[in-house]
Amino acid sequence: MAHVNRDQAWDLFCEWTESDSLRKHVLAVEAGMVAYARENGADEELWAATGILHDLDYEKYPDLETGHPRIALEELRERGYPDELIDAVAGHAPYLGVPRETPLAKTLYAVDELSGFVTACALVRPTGIHGMTPKSVKKKMKTPAFAAAVNRDEMRSAAEELGVDFDEHVAKVIAAMEERSSELGLDGQQA
Repeated sequence: MAHVNRDQAWDLFCEWTESDSLRKHVLAVEAGMVAYARENGADEELWAATGILHDLDYEKYPDLETGHPRIALEELRERGYPDELIDAVAGHAPYLGVPRETPLAKTLYAVDELSGFVTACALVRPTGIHGMTPKSVKKKMKTPAFAAAVNRDEMRSAAEELGVDFDEHVAKVIAAMEERSSELGLDGQQA
């Protein structure tokens, strides 16, 4: 596959995934990935597809010991996706021990957990994602019971690994997701 196509990646993801929340999650990750691709002059289609496909097998094969993302990696190889995308998908799962060596892999790792946490924060705000600040996200991070499954240390170390200031990273991901707030269901109660 010489050229990665975002829409084909989305179609493939939808073939594998029925969960509305998981579909919204990968679209949120895609939004952050595209924002970073634009900033870095990278291939937006490749970065968008990586954001979409990183959880390809999660609904069908959620077991981290034997499933996700191993089945996806196999499928993506068979379909001829580029090594850079496949390596980034492997790298987003720290338990596989695959080093994140490319900007694509480091960005996916940094955007994945954070976009999930930002979504959780937006869902409990009357205005949704609108008007959200890094300060309000960091305040929620201090409440261990809130979105308890999200690893706070991983979110911070991922931004560090990417070489970006944590507050700037949070602001960039919020802004990227806010642009697609309706599609992501993050407009709040006034919607």
